[in-house]
Amino acid sequence: MANKLELTWVGKDEEIKLEPRILIENPTLSNIEKDKDTENMLIHGDNLLALKALESKYAGRIKCIYIDPPYNTGNAFEHYDDGLEHSIWLGLMRSRLQILKTLLSDNGLIYIQIDDEEQAYLKVLCDEIFGRGNYLNTIAVKAKAVSGASGGGEDKRLKKNYEFILIYVKDYNKVVYEPEKELILLSDFIKEHKENKVGFYYTRVITNYGEKRYIGSTKDGSGEEIKIYEHIGYEFSSVSKLSRDLSIPEDEVYAKYFNDIFMVTNAQTSILTRVNDFVGEKNKLISYEYIPITGKDKGKVTSKLVWNETLVVWLRDSAILQNGLVYKTQKIGTLWQNISWGRLDLEGGVSFKSGKKPEQLIKRIINMSTQPDDIVLDSFAGSGTTAATAHKLGRKYITIEMGEQAYTHCKVRLDKVISGEDQGGISKSQNWQGGGGYKFYELAPSLIVEDKFGNPVINKEYNADMLAAAMALHEGFEYAPDQNFYWKQGKNENAYIYTTTTHLTESYLDEIAKEMQEGEYLVLACKSYDSGIERAYKNIKVKKIPQYLLGRCEFGKDHYNLNIVDVPTCEEDDDE
Repeated sequence: MANKLELTWVGKDEEIKLEPRILIENPTLSNIEKDKDTENMLIHGDNLLALKALESKYAGRIKCIYIDPPYNTGNAFEHYDDGLEHSIWLGLMRSRLQILKTLLSDNGLIYIQIDDEEQAYLKVLCDEIFGRGNYLNTIAVKAKAVSGASGGGEDKRLKKNYEFILIYVKDYNKVVYEPEKELILLSDFIKEHKENKVGFYYTRVITNYGEKRYIGSTKDGSGEEIKIYEHIGYEFSSVSKLSRDLSIPEDEVYAKYFNDIFMVTNAQTSILTRVNDFVGEKNKLISYEYIPITGKDKGKVTSKLVWNETLVVWLRDSAILQNGLVYKTQKIGTLWQNISWGRLDLEGGVSFKSGKKPEQLIKRIINMSTQPDDIVLDSFAGSGTTAATAHKLGRKYITIEMGEQAYTHCKVRLDKVISGEDQGGISKSQNWQGGGGYKFYELAPSLIVEDKFGNPVINKEYNADMLAAAMALHEGFEYAPDQNFYWKQGKNENAYIYTTTTHLTESYLDEIAKEMQEGEYLVLACKSYDSGIERAYKNIKVKKIPQYLLGRCEFGKDHYNLNIVDVPTCEEDDDE
């Protein structure tokens, strides 16, 4: 293999062989009273194992992933002991990111929030996993001031006021998303332009459009008609003149004549060139109608205005009128300073010191990346902000939390969202009144354990259904028991899997073989079978459990934690 640019660290080549675990719903913790068919999931358990459990069903289905992993700062927090040796942190992040990429849809986006301790390393790691060509942006988010540990050398380091969000896509050529627009009071926008000696050209007003007369037609590049009109008796004015004539501030002129304020641009298009060639005269107000074959107005009759052979651009196309005030709109950039972190402790009705993110931040990410019913995933749930926000925005969600806060924070918060009790965060802007539901899942225990003699055996906690589901997951089948054929427990195209704890005899196998159709293939997993029958049928593969599973993955391991324990307690500054 050719050499490639990559990040290396101690232990990078040590493969983690994850055990595919099944997820078991806990009906007593689920909240489905208002939505029995909900697909929303709250999962308690190690998030690396949980991601592996989701892989078979959700690969390629997740539209938006937001994660806020432990930052590896060396500081201890109330719910996360956030400190790991760099190599361990990178290794465990890599394993998670590899599965997250698999879960992401071809047009999906992943947002990873991080601070500057690991940001540079994480960027190089993500370039390796997602491909440098699929890197989209790095967002700088202004957060409330964060201080280091007491005695941590703030005389040498500046306080941290920003965090970063890395954005990657699964396939750059397939992703389509709509960045949120920022609203800036027009008077402030104009003032800023003047202070920076930058011109603001939306100063002309059409006070009378005159009489619109049809003067003929020409053709576009596809041969479709372009109808052309001349306006007779039109009248122009300016914002400043109208302000003087009407004795009102310019702000009020912009609001009063909002739909009629314009500037002109020399930008050339093939349509404009054809129209100007047809008219052949300057100093005229012309309008034309045509049907675009591309762009946002594709297939719709569209009208444009031309003054003196230049295209008219309306203020209303880049501004809004709201409560009598005009706001200039512009797509947000990579510096996010206008998201409030004030009284964040009150959001969701749960306290999560130093770990909670604003719902407004997650709303912006979800809105620019998804449509209603798309699936949003957060595998570091924390206090449940992503799930709560996605719920209020009408998105489906999967959220994973390995700590006790899955019960004490995430569940409590989502229950308040569903009841309508939660009126914090984005609730008021969404007019949130409650509704919806979620199902609560636990990771199943390890499939294979050791008996008292140290021999590997199937875990006694597994009943027949759990064992069948687990074996389907191990073999890459979708667990979907057939109503007519008991041996069709899982399916993968024309192949099936059947798991049984009974001894497999020759006659038992023959009965199954008689029911199989031509072209069907069966994997049959059992604890024991008659000698020789494993070779009886070419389209039936007999496997003995648990023996054939040994060595394929790590059984009995329940944690691949990104956090460690017994980190010395840190003190916070008084202003925090």
